[in-house]
Amino acid sequence: MSTSEYLFPRRLTRRDFLHTTGLAAAGLALSGVSDAADTKPTEAVRLGSGQATYTLDPEWGQLPGKMKYGFGCALVVDSQDRVIVTSRSADPCVAIFDREGKLLETWSKDFAGAVGFTPQQVAATAHGLYWSKEGKDEFLYWTENVAGPKDKRIGARVYKTDLKGKILYQIGNVDKETATSVKFDFTNPTDVAIAPNGDIYVVDGYGSQKVHRFDRNFKLLKTMGGPGKEHGKFNTCHGVWVNTLKKEPEIYIADRANNRLEVYSLELEYKRTIPEMRLPCCFYQHNGQLYIPELGARVSILDDKDKLVARLGDGSGLKKGEDVRKHPEMFSTPHALTVDSKGDLYVIEWLPYGRPRKFRHTPASS
Repeated sequence: MSTSEYLFPRRLTRRDFLHTTGLAAAGLALSGVSDAADTKPTEAVRLGSGQATYTLDPEWGQLPGKMKYGFGCALVVDSQDRVIVTSRSADPCVAIFDREGKLLETWSKDFAGAVGFTPQQVAATAHGLYWSKEGKDEFLYWTENVAGPKDKRIGARVYKTDLKGKILYQIGNVDKETATSVKFDFTNPTDVAIAPNGDIYVVDGYGSQKVHRFDRNFKLLKTMGGPGKEHGKFNTCHGVWVNTLKKEPEIYIADRANNRLEVYSLELEYKRTIPEMRLPCCFYQHNGQLYIPELGARVSILDDKDKLVARLGDGSGLKKGEDVRKHPEMFSTPHALTVDSKGDLYVIEWLPYGRPRKFRHTPASS
């Protein structure tokens, strides 16, 4: 495949936007652009207080026409504050917005072909996404879940791409080994993170409950973990992050079903536990703080000493079956988040319509 075949983004024209459908009352049930839109608030929706105050931008993240989000997987920001959104959708597999909410690109069929799948297979395996600045260059690391019957299993890969989606390296359940494609026995990986020295950490959070450390060339350095509740064992090690807020970088692992964060050295030696989480999923750090989406209906923010700064949008009080879209001040199932250079917060949820939303950082006097 030639390099030009990877330059696939669908760039939307004015005509695309003129065909955007309105919100039809009969069409609110988990399909189309209406899926991403909460009930329009009559007043500004704010989360948090003091310096941790955020205000909902209700227009951000909408898709045109018949495009729709699936279950919300991940979102990241690049150096230009472009927000890259993935969900379990075949149209689009990826949506890219600017920070003001303009839809810049959507990736579907050509992106899927570039990674060796159909759009439906991309949607079935989509999960983690990590942005990395390495020298002057920027890269994306994608983590696939497993799909399909055991004898025809697809997914279970981690692959590194440029910002146009060209695969530069892949490891895991690959068809054959090459200089840039290596077999590795991930059972069902969920997240990846990169250390300042280039080491790569992968958590097998829906499978073996193991954590793998590779060097920058994906040479395996160490594997630890397994299922359990004791330190060094996990019950859905869903997310991993290299926390650089302290003097020495540390590895943070979102041990989701154990409702805790486990902290390790770069060599994967246990250091301490941060308890009282509520199904933590993953991490993002910005301006001296660590942000954690919790599948248990809230977002938590910690400072550089692991002390709680804020808990945002706690939706745990919603009644069973109640439509969270009627409560834009609440979260249901935050699965991933990111923060742009201005401190604005973006959250996507594990809901059939993804619900990616932007919250502007609007600090108030304490």
